[in-house]
Amino acid sequence: MEYRTLGPTGTLVSTLCLGTMTFGSESEESVSHAQLDRFVEVGGTLVDTANVYSGGVSEEIIGRWLAARPGARERIVLATKGRFSRGGSGNELGLSRLSLTRALDASLRRLGVETIDLYQAHAWDPLTPIEEALRFFDDAVRAGKIHYVGVSNFLGWQLQKASLLTQVKGLAPIVTLQPQYNLLQRSIELELTDVCRNEGIGILPWSPLAGGWLTGKYQRDSTPTGSTRLGENPDRGMEAYAKRNADERTWRVIDAVRKVADSRGISMAQVALAWLADRPAVTSVILGARTIEQLDDNLGAAGLHLSEEETALLTEASEPIVDDYPYGVAGANQRDRKA
Repeated sequence: MEYRTLGPTGTLVSTLCLGTMTFGSESEESVSHAQLDRFVEVGGTLVDTANVYSGGVSEEIIGRWLAARPGARERIVLATKGRFSRGGSGNELGLSRLSLTRALDASLRRLGVETIDLYQAHAWDPLTPIEEALRFFDDAVRAGKIHYVGVSNFLGWQLQKASLLTQVKGLAPIVTLQPQYNLLQRSIELELTDVCRNEGIGILPWSPLAGGWLTGKYQRDSTPTGSTRLGENPDRGMEAYAKRNADERTWRVIDAVRKVADSRGISMAQVALAWLADRPAVTSVILGARTIEQLDDNLGAAGLHLSEEETALLTEASEPIVDDYPYGVAGANQRDRKA
């Protein structure tokens, strides 16, 4: 396992992060605890959850794991999120001071800890002035309830505004962004990666395997079957599946990943994870496994680095097709000053 600083901080985290969205839903508690044990055993340190994962059960499972293993809390960097509701409405939702106070205190109780290392806004809230949320995070840092502040699923202007406000107002800085990012979904490169590089914000990509597409488990023009999320729940996500299946770029990327994997004798998942882990500004890649077998395969990407030729092959095959202004050629000119 390799380690990097958590964004601009001095805190070290593993370059692979254990995501726990499956805990309590797709992975029962014994399997979830086994995943945590294996992750720590191989040197993993960053564990990510959220107050809404499995309706709060994910945090409870982690809390019971921590309570049953003396010293485990000191070995991990614990991250969770607040913003979405666990079933309520009104003030149980959003980034208001009232909502976040309740969400943070509830997460601390479920996790059984006094401090959360990285507390993240799960998404932007259009009703709450962002300064209100940022002042709450700063107060929580000063109160010792959290150590660092992160955000997830923000747009470019939202992240830039929030980051600048923390600087101008002298508030606890935003140290990480958690976005969807993988070989099939590179839209964050249009603006967000530039913001992160300019502001020193670390990227924690979620869905690094594009919902399983980059593992090679889906076949062109075929209906998913068997032990896959779409195979077990055919009515869930089939519209998005059909759209991606019909996109020639999808299969160009998958073919490139398979070519590199076959040449190295490793899994396609490991190739996709290695490519992502070495992208600019990426701090740690969030793994999402349902089983120990899936986790073990993903952990095979620890310390794996692709050659320049392999990286170029994957990057070229997955290049986003963006022609609309102000992106496309206009955006490239602003970045590269070629014209």
